[in-house]
This record gives sequence, structure tokens and C-alpha cells, in this order.
Amino acid sequence: MAREYFTHKGLLFPCLDYSPEALSYVENEFQVRDDDVFNVTYPKSGTNWMLEIVSLIRCDGDPGWVRNVLNWERGPWLETHLGMEVTLKYPPPRLLSSHLPVQLFPKSLQRSKAKIIYTLRCPKDVLVSLYHFSKLLRLFKDPGSLDSFFEDFLSGNVAYGSWFNHVTGWMGLKGNENFFPITYEELQQ
Repeated sequence: MAREYFTHKGLLFPCLDYSPEALSYVENEFQVRDDDVFNVTYPKSGTNWMLEIVSLIRCDGDPGWVRNVLNWERGPWLETHLGMEVTLKYPPPRLLSSHLPVQLFPKSLQRSKAKIIYTLRCPKDVLVSLYHFSKLLRLFKDPGSLDSFFEDFLSGNVAYGSWFNHVTGWMGLKGNENFFPITYEELQQ
């Protein structure tokens, strides 16, 4: 599992299924289509929940597709090697997932009509969920104690960088007609 990180443009990424080359490709060469729908979140902010909702909307509420197609095939992760392989073969309209901050997102987004659904969650809940996720699944390096992880989280010394910068960057698109922000807490209501 990914116990090591690399730094790309000042942010940490797990070595497992990520690379600086893939991230540069996504940012500079990947072509966003007008009918793409992006499910964007900071880690542990409701990504899979939103993917389930959008998947059901895409198939008019018929749960067959959701039950029979794995979530990483229905909404592949744009920034991973495996996700990009699936994305490039995905028939339109594509439903794509990402944890990328806005500054590393494909530049071609600016020239498209693609839709972005941005789900954000209370940072305290993200911190606790990410801490336990990191300890349990070991997809990221061992987070150590909750106190040390809290310090890393506050300083942005975690995978995908600062929650605060991620949210601030994406919320800069608020008011754009193709940007829909929603909170995890609103989904619970």
C-alpha cells in the first residue's frame, strides 16, 4: 500500500497509482468535454455518496447500473493511472471523480461547459474520518497519533494538501452556472 508520498507543486500525493507525470498530463493535456460531469471533493467529504446520487440521476433512477458497475468504473478518478485508463475509454457523457485542487485541475475546463458538483464537509469531520481511514486501510502513510495528524491536517501536510486551500480554491467558482456546491451536511438533511 501507499506509505510513501511524492510532492507535486507543493502538495503531497500517495505514490500508489499517482505520479507527477500523470498529474501534469491531467492539468495540461487532458481534454474536458462539454458534457462531462465532475464529482469533486476533498478526501472523506462524501465522494462516494455523491457518486451514487449522480449515478442514479444519470440512469433515471434505475439502480441496475449502480448495482452492476463498480464505482471506480462509473466515476473514475481522473488523477490516477487506472482512472485515466477508464476515463479515456468512457463513452460520453462521462461522470468523473477527483480530489484535485482547482489549481491542478485540467486547464481545458476553462473552455468547456462541463459541470462540477463540489461536495464539502465540515473540516472536523473530515479530519476524524481521514485519520481513521488512514489508520484502517493504509492507503496513506500511517497518520501517527490523532494529535500529530491534527497538526499535519492544519498545516496541509496531508495527501491533497490543505482542506482550507482546497475549499477556498473551488469555492472561488461559486456563481458560475456550471458549478454546483453542496455540503455533506445538506445531503444529510
